[in-house]
Amino acid sequence: MRKVALSASVCALLLLGFSPSVAHLQNACITIQAGTLKTSDGFVIETGFDQWGYNYQAHMFNGTYCDSYRNADWCQAWKDVELIMKWNDGWLANTDCGGDGLLDRHFGFASYRGSGAWETNHQKGTYTDSNGKKQRWEYFTKIVAAPLDATSSGGVWYAADGTEIGPVIWGEFATVQEVYNDTGTGEHGVLYLSPLSAGFGRYSPIH
Repeated sequence: MRKVALSASVCALLLLGFSPSVAHLQNACITIQAGTLKTSDGFVIETGFDQWGYNYQAHMFNGTYCDSYRNADWCQAWKDVELIMKWNDGWLANTDCGGDGLLDRHFGFASYRGSGAWETNHQKGTYTDSNGKKQRWEYFTKIVAAPLDATSSGGVWYAADGTEIGPVIWGEFATVQEVYNDTGTGEHGVLYLSPLSAGFGRYSPIH
């Protein structure tokens, strides 16, 4: 399987520098259009796609795997992997309602748990097999914040009624769907589908 370690690409969003808000006060929120919000490494956030492929206003990233990490040295082995990420306000908002000049995460919640946050991760690339033939692979996954009443056991999140939600990833999150296709190995289709639900609405705070 050629997919890049998912935990790393998820980390790009979680650690590139945004803060949880204490409260979601619409009349106090600062938008990207104000031109004052910044990333954790000090760059002013603008509308549209930046040089790396992030469009914070539209809640998406479209670029290469290494670009999601500002072309860091350690990820050069995957520099040709294409990556698209999409997320909702719960994961990373396009406003600052907390007043610290950074985009909010899980606003109105103490942590991601129960916030309804979700993210999708779509990777694709090519490789040369042992016969010298070029092959293509593609990987897609959905990730959700675990509900407040969920419990984890053995690396898996379970709903209050005991139904499996999905494997634990990054502590507060669960993988609810994985799809993988590879022309070289013949792998095709769903690798994992949550027995509870792969739909984002199932994990929203008001569900």
